[in-house]
Amino acid sequence: MRTAPDGEQQFTAARLARTTEPDAWWSATVVCHNPVTTYRFLLSGGPTGYTWLNGTGIHHRDVPDASDFRLVCAPVPPPDWAAGSVVYQIFPDRFARSRRADSRPAPDWAIPAQWDDPVDTSHRAVAQQFYGGDLDGITDHLDHVERLGADVVYLTPVFPGESNHRYDAATFDAVDPSLGGDAALRRLTRAAHARGLKVLGDFTTNHTGVTHEWFRAATGPGGRRAPERDFYIWEDGEHVGWLGVPTLPKLDHRSAELRHRVFEHPRGVVRKWLGRSGGLDGWRVDVANMTGRWREVDLNHEVARQMRATVARHHPDALIVGEHFHDYTTDVPGDGWHGVMNYAGFARPVWTWLREANGDRGLLGVPAPAPVLDARSVVDTMRDFTSRISWQSLTHSFNLVGSHDVARIRTLVGSDTRLVDVAAGLLFTMPSMPMLTYGDEIGMEGTFGEDGRRPMPWDEARWDTRLLEVYRGLIAGRKASPALRVGGLRWVYAADDAIVFLRESADETALVHLTRAAHEPIRLPVRHLAGVGAGRAAYGPPPRIGKRQVTLPSSGPHVRVWTWKPTDGGPRPRIRRPR
Repeated sequence: MRTAPDGEQQFTAARLARTTEPDAWWSATVVCHNPVTTYRFLLSGGPTGYTWLNGTGIHHRDVPDASDFRLVCAPVPPPDWAAGSVVYQIFPDRFARSRRADSRPAPDWAIPAQWDDPVDTSHRAVAQQFYGGDLDGITDHLDHVERLGADVVYLTPVFPGESNHRYDAATFDAVDPSLGGDAALRRLTRAAHARGLKVLGDFTTNHTGVTHEWFRAATGPGGRRAPERDFYIWEDGEHVGWLGVPTLPKLDHRSAELRHRVFEHPRGVVRKWLGRSGGLDGWRVDVANMTGRWREVDLNHEVARQMRATVARHHPDALIVGEHFHDYTTDVPGDGWHGVMNYAGFARPVWTWLREANGDRGLLGVPAPAPVLDARSVVDTMRDFTSRISWQSLTHSFNLVGSHDVARIRTLVGSDTRLVDVAAGLLFTMPSMPMLTYGDEIGMEGTFGEDGRRPMPWDEARWDTRLLEVYRGLIAGRKASPALRVGGLRWVYAADDAIVFLRESADETALVHLTRAAHEPIRLPVRHLAGVGAGRAAYGPPPRIGKRQVTLPSSGPHVRVWTWKPTDGGPRPRIRRPR
């Protein structure tokens, strides 16, 4: 085994620990000299004299260290409750209205809409159309979340702003009155906790709105001398807006006072709402990838570490997940955000495998036709991204096939709804915290982010009840399987229309077979799957199990999950990284 303490390589001999019919298990001691310890295996012999084994597999040549395995020794690890949890994302304005909402006037900025009105995606109304969903409406419908099988409710922002999305916060000190105010958030968190559900909030470390009290202080009378002036980035006397949007002034994390108010102050946003005022169980951090970055300034890692350290000191059971749309691998070393929203390493590969061939041009803003790829390319992409972060970071990230910012998976796959089953199958069987956005489970559609933010239809006659049962069945299978919740990952097969992998924990193995179309039967040697004959179907049809081989047929898009206890003389060693 090769490690690199303080940047210098070091080799430790491994010993043969045990041998089974399919496997030889080798053991070596790793000294975690640094907070993040990378390692890889060196195999002697072979066609080139030696071979490396790292997070992307076998290499008969020298490769960079970027994909080496990682051990993270953070003083306070991510919360145990997060491992294997299923996250349900809710956009508060569009999920449900309580009776209390009917007695509240719409905000001054709002363009009121009836619940069944279509989403107006015109420039005039895109952020101002107001359906009036509120937090008590969410509380009233927690039965739906619980019956689905989700463990965590993730709310997009609840702070007041001048938009339906509320990413333009006017304050971090109060919950928007149009959502029911602070008391409504406490009613929701108490009700969720009583059901065993966690609740995550959402706030923006990168910017505020122009109506925010800090920005008003910075631009009002005497603003140039106000401490809040240093909270924002200025060029040529004008504030810098996020992506050039003037109503979203960008925060300057060079200000120690800003970071004190955000992270350290007992009534600051990070600490206050995780305590008695709100009862939240963690944060999703909006625009985490751009936070603290502007031109030659890059404080992103420093900000992430500060937030992690603050939460560890005061709320060690809270989770922090950063938004990131593209390559997140250098932004998650293991001591900052616990994980990320895994668009690049999961959502986009899944979309390129399952999307309708003649669908829209762009995915995640790429100005080119989106490809339709085979399974090998999809798995290679997943391995490339996930091999560059720690297993701990991967399992505390959100895997997703849709969110409030992108097209709905039901629309992306086109006419064959069984492909939604396959997308959900990948979502709920891969290592991660799977996240679905409200309404995906009943077949809601939308061609892009705003169009997908349609109000949740509570008339069940409009639901795709077959799809709802698919989601419920897959989530139930995940919750019942230790291998699917916390097991390692071993890729078995990926070509054209089929993907096969194993999830392995100390006391269970799960065989997962997913297909986007009919294919020739895949045959696996039984000797590599000790105990498979005594298994059960966790989801979908069982495989055909013979004396010498397991056969995986497919007549079209489907999901198959088969689980069993190992019978090769004892529990398997715990696998913490893909092999």
